[in-house]
Amino acid sequence: MGRILLVFRLVLADVRRHPGQAAMLLLAITVATAMLGLGGSLGGATGTLYRQTRAATAGPDVVAVSYGTDRTATSALESLEGAPGVVAHNGPYRQYYSTLTAHGSTAHMVAEGADATLGPLNHPLVTSGSWVRPGGVVVERGFAGALGVHVGDQVTIADRSRPVVGIAVTATHPIYPWAQLAGGDGGPSDYAGLVWLSEADTKTLASANISAISAMDLKLRDPAATQTFVNSSSTSTIPVDFFTWQFIADQDSVMLKDSQPILVIGSWLLSFLAIVGVAVLAAGRAAKQTRRVGLLKAVGATPGLIAAVLLTEYLTMSLLADVLGLVAARLAEPAVINPTASLITTATGPAGHTIALTTIVALAVAVLTTIGPTVRALRTETVAALADTAHRPQHRTRLTRFSASLPTSLLLGLRLIARRPGRAFLHTCGTAAAMTMAAALLMIYAQPEKGYGLGPSSLSNLRDEQGRHVLLAVTAALIALAAVNTITITWTTAMEARPTMAIARTLGATPGQITAGLSTAQLLPTLPGAITGIPLGIVLYLPFSVGQVTMPPAWWLLTAALAPLLATAALTAIPARIAARRSVAQTLSAEAA
Repeated sequence: MGRILLVFRLVLADVRRHPGQAAMLLLAITVATAMLGLGGSLGGATGTLYRQTRAATAGPDVVAVSYGTDRTATSALESLEGAPGVVAHNGPYRQYYSTLTAHGSTAHMVAEGADATLGPLNHPLVTSGSWVRPGGVVVERGFAGALGVHVGDQVTIADRSRPVVGIAVTATHPIYPWAQLAGGDGGPSDYAGLVWLSEADTKTLASANISAISAMDLKLRDPAATQTFVNSSSTSTIPVDFFTWQFIADQDSVMLKDSQPILVIGSWLLSFLAIVGVAVLAAGRAAKQTRRVGLLKAVGATPGLIAAVLLTEYLTMSLLADVLGLVAARLAEPAVINPTASLITTATGPAGHTIALTTIVALAVAVLTTIGPTVRALRTETVAALADTAHRPQHRTRLTRFSASLPTSLLLGLRLIARRPGRAFLHTCGTAAAMTMAAALLMIYAQPEKGYGLGPSSLSNLRDEQGRHVLLAVTAALIALAAVNTITITWTTAMEARPTMAIARTLGATPGQITAGLSTAQLLPTLPGAITGIPLGIVLYLPFSVGQVTMPPAWWLLTAALAPLLATAALTAIPARIAARRSVAQTLSAEAA
């Protein structure tokens, strides 16, 4: 117990001495695990919400639809009441296809006739206002959100203005905008919303010769045997289409078809950026950790205790970041998995396998990036670790001869890159990852929008809009993490290069040239990353495209390629300037000591 307490006291002391580095580590892994947790939670999330909504609204197992409202249509449905396996039914009732206008927007609509007293099945849950009454209309919640209507607003149906008396959710129809069940191919044939009217009010729709169908809700003895029931009930003599609850759940999941792969791909890119940031932090602290190892060895610490101290800090911070990321994913999940608000959102959150995945990724990021510096520190002799002598850089004759003719700032930047080419390569890859998502975002915004509504005031395409919002959030997270990594790399490089920059100043280099050299060391790796990310983003978008692809304007892509260069110059200016203004005498005296 004493050894464990000692380890955590040493870890806590080190975190207090380096709060900025701890904060950057937390930020990097938290963002990555949050996106990964959110992406992993989308699989089957809509199905879970549908089942919750179905249980709360007494949703049917099968909806049977017969075209028309005459006696033949209703008789075909009534014959199903006594079919084998049917234990309860609701209807037949009528659904009318017309249009609804609200706040200047017009959209297709399915108006379902309903009684004030509901039957044993199909109980829409009123979330605002009250249930249908003569003269009023209840609007499905997703449809109401798209139109921007609330209880008390006026809507126009079949040239007649009606007040909205309630907002409700149901599991009998797919979520907005796929409320229209009866299509020629057995599925939704047009984008439409759902409303409920009293039976008395539907007579005005019938007298207006509006297209209508008859429907019946069926509850089966075995809800999982819906396909068997459909196969046994589908005959050439009964013109009826069947829509199972599994079909409706699958149709609902279409809304998240693009969001999940975006989040999964984005989370892996964010994980890579987190690895880059943590690796730079670990490498930047390698010298200090080596001296710390020497001190611990000098007072009798064993290699196992030293390894526990060095790794526990990163592992603890990674686990804390994993918890924060999962909490963030839990808070953001309802808005992502239920963008139309057509389903009931109750307690949700990352499943067990998702929690395990994010935890493994967080720990892997910590271990993979710190195991190398830890092993090297442990292998260092105690005297050498305490002396903390500088490492002699390798001299390459051709590179030295070439760089001697370059301007001072460029020369310093190239030599900093040459001393740590792996870090420059990681910086290039990190920039390419952020630019890949940025280019994919430009591709999405370049495509023409296809709305759901009619006329000039078209309603937005919720599925496309959802994909854009998710991609925008992932891109913003990537750019933010790339910016943090840029600052971390610049500051770490400046700290490591203090002796070199001090000697350069004694040979005549100005603080401005030192600042420009440090910035150049980051700008040069940024350039190939920015150029590479543009075509990668275009290629990433193509699998998600449907039909003809519209390329964004050339100036969009050019601006996107120049933006990381300008951002890198701005982000590196302050830390580079602070490092360049450090006293030469102070730096050299510290090294001599």
